[in-house]
Amino acid sequence: MERREFLKKTGVAAAAAVASTAVAAPAVLAQKKYRWKMVTTWPPNLPVLQVGAERFAKRVEEVSEGRMKIQVFAAGELVPALGVFDAVSQGTVECGSGAAYYWAGKVPAAQWFTSVPFGLNAQGINAWFYGGDGLKLWEEVYAPFNLIARPQGNSGVQMGGWFRKKMETIDDFKGLKMRIPGLGGKVIAKAGGTVVLLPVGDIFTSLERGVIDATEWLGPMHDLRMGFYKAAQYYYYPGWHEPGTCLEVMFNKKKYDELPADLKGIIDMCAMETNLWSLSMFEAGNGAALQELITKHKVELIRFPDPLLDELRKMAKETMEEEAEKDPVSRKVHESFKKFKEQVGVWGSVSENAYYNVIADKYSLKG
Repeated sequence: MERREFLKKTGVAAAAAVASTAVAAPAVLAQKKYRWKMVTTWPPNLPVLQVGAERFAKRVEEVSEGRMKIQVFAAGELVPALGVFDAVSQGTVECGSGAAYYWAGKVPAAQWFTSVPFGLNAQGINAWFYGGDGLKLWEEVYAPFNLIARPQGNSGVQMGGWFRKKMETIDDFKGLKMRIPGLGGKVIAKAGGTVVLLPVGDIFTSLERGVIDATEWLGPMHDLRMGFYKAAQYYYYPGWHEPGTCLEVMFNKKKYDELPADLKGIIDMCAMETNLWSLSMFEAGNGAALQELITKHKVELIRFPDPLLDELRKMAKETMEEEAEKDPVSRKVHESFKKFKEQVGVWGSVSENAYYNVIADKYSLKG
């Protein structure tokens, strides 16, 4: 009797378990899968930038266990490099990767979310986004365009650029044709230069042929790959114009809002992870590339003279105020950025700056 009762109870339990599985299985299978497209401003296989966008897509698929897949298209494969903003805004594709200052003609306030001349470095701008109101303001600025943006990388302090002539005074910028985007470009224009906007693929040829006299791009790792040392003799630092350049991933807001909460969290988390990964890759790669440029390719590395930097700093301050006056949104973003820079600057003077001054001699460039 006891055995029959045991088997009876076991049979009931097993049946219940099977029934439960039968109910649960369709629920798992019924979870909606999302298939998105991403377009970027970057050429195919460009280290850190295009590779970072592809890495982001891969991580989203991994973490979501296949519920969300993003197919990535490099510049020109689906839309032109500078067509990314409109493609995502209009819903032609669900997301895109680039840099916010590329859209200054459409959204003047967007420039502050990439980099500000003599502004915050990578650590500072990330603090503004994640610890201040930078990200909230970015969402506010992009909302009228049906977009949501997230930081997706940072180049750190860039180089000052490649020049076909020496830059000794502020007057040397007069008549200079330079490829330089964003707010830094507006400072160059104020100094008397001519700003030329070019997609990545056209920069080297334009410099080599003398269509432009100078260009900035990123840092040693990417500048070496681009071969700029073959077209310009002088390599200047520091990158006053872009001290901490943020890269972005943008989402069509309607499509983003349709996602369940966990997938929103996943793409936000993967964007933050890629942001950290990208900065780490830049920091890791730039040192070796700089050494190769100097020792193998005999590049003449030159620091901008202090008087020239002082003049650029004054012009940058004037430029920022002029740009902020163009519309109320730009003024709002500028004031937030300026206030945050002052806030972290006090701490930086007794932390980062003091420490680097202590170790400066050990790592300074010789000769």
